Amino acid sequence: MTTLLNSYLSAAPARTRWLSGGLAVLGGSAVLALSAQIAVPLLPVPITMQSLAVLMLGSVLGPRLGAAAVLLYLLEGASGLPVFANGSGTLAHLTGPTGGYLVSFVPAAWLAGRLAQRGWMRSVIGAFLSYTAGHAVILAAGCAWLSLFVGVSQALALGVVPFIAGSLVKSALGAALGRALPRLTAARGI
Repeated sequence: MTTLLNSYLSAAPARTRWLSGGLAVLGGSAVLALSAQIAVPLLPVPITMQSLAVLMLGSVLGPRLGAAAVLLYLLEGASGLPVFANGSGTLAHLTGPTGGYLVSFVPAAWLAGRLAQRGWMRSVIGAFLSYTAGHAVILAAGCAWLSLFVGVSQALALGVVPFIAGSLVKSALGAALGRALPRLTAARGI
């Protein structure tokens, strides 16, 4: 099974596919930057809509383009563009306490895209499990990195436990949106 974008691009000429893929990566990084601004400021890790956007990018764009959109986003933030949570952007975000969460977005997007290719988005349960697996990657890597700053027990208490319920809600939302999007685009002839 292909992802939503791949199904649209499969009939296009090679030059068009390359341009469309580049625009999808650029657009994906913009969506991710916007999702970072929907934030509840907690310390040391804010709650944002980034994880949902990351996993949706992977599911829609596929593993390569989804991961590329996230990499572009990280490069934008590391270079000083205000794309991270609360309009911030510095290399320090990638090396500081939240760096593990940010860097984990790349494998999480890849995983969501790969699972979408394997047909996990065909059912609401499969889509929910795909998003939940992506959130588990983000929380595990983020916790591991955060533990270098505050210790394992504090990292679990501050960087995982407060985010479990939200991750499950975002997984359910992503599954519902992921199932609805192909139907909406097909109904509109897109």
